[in-house]
Amino acid sequence: MDNWWMNALWSLTPTVLIGLFFWMVIRLILRADRTERRIFREIEAEERAKAGLPAREDT
Repeated sequence: MDNWWMNALWSLTPTVLIGLFFWMVIRLILRADRTERRIFREIEAEERAKAGLPAREDT
């Protein structure tokens, strides 16, 4: 029975590791996108204020 459990563990390990790697990559991409959009909104607001334009309304 010990051999069966070790085989099951070794069979699931690559799948779990690839899943964790995929989750980490997707999480990093989404965080980078969120940060980039926030910075872009801040820069756009500064430029609109410099140009004397009204603040942009988010729809």
